[in-house]
Amino acid sequence: MRYLIFTDIHGNLESFLVLIKFAQRRKIDRYLFLGDLVGYGASPNEIIQKIRVLKPISMIRGNHDKAVCGLDTVQTFNPIAASAIHWTRENTLKRNLNFLCRLKQGPLIINDEITICHGTPFDEDYYIFGEFDAAEAFLHIKTPICFFGHTHFPFVYTEKDHFVEGTFLTGDSNETKIEKGVRYLINPGSVGQPRDRDPRAACAIYDSKTRKINFYRLEYDIEEAQKKILEAKLPPALAERLSVGI
Repeated sequence: MRYLIFTDIHGNLESFLVLIKFAQRRKIDRYLFLGDLVGYGASPNEIIQKIRVLKPISMIRGNHDKAVCGLDTVQTFNPIAASAIHWTRENTLKRNLNFLCRLKQGPLIINDEITICHGTPFDEDYYIFGEFDAAEAFLHIKTPICFFGHTHFPFVYTEKDHFVEGTFLTGDSNETKIEKGVRYLINPGSVGQPRDRDPRAACAIYDSKTRKINFYRLEYDIEEAQKKILEAKLPPALAERLSVGI
């Protein structure tokens, strides 16, 4: 079984279209989406409509999805993010908003091997930023692998014999071999708004037969995504950050 793992599209249609084309060439058996379809970017309707036809897919909500639906307050968001949430709520078609609001809350157990969540298995809004956070998350995982998003950083945390180690992934491609007796917390990075100073869209593919996870970075039309943000009169900073991956 080949899984495409992706997260944090954040309204960026251009990056998502490149991801879909990439997946079509890789013979994906199942899609795993870890939350935040919307927020920041200018194309919420197009993204929701396209992800609805990806099958088979398992999906959970992110904190921006939740806030756009009114299921969470915007008071915890910075002013720029809150502005984008209000814009998205006003500009998302009702049928797409209804789909967004029906997304499941993580964590979601996919099978005996895989769990997916947005922030952590114990709190969908909490960030995993380091071994201490990862160690707490491992206490709440029942499967060998848990894929998570939210931070927008590609990262692999391993836990063996109660020792937790984290690896920040850089470069064009990386590979992780799944070993027996080791547990994994894995973030594929963000599709639509990377924050690791690499502006390219990020994703991962897990092949359960070879027991390998490969990580990828994909070029996309950043200028077009920026143009749409500015034309929608969203905060200009949301366009500017795409060029530098922050």
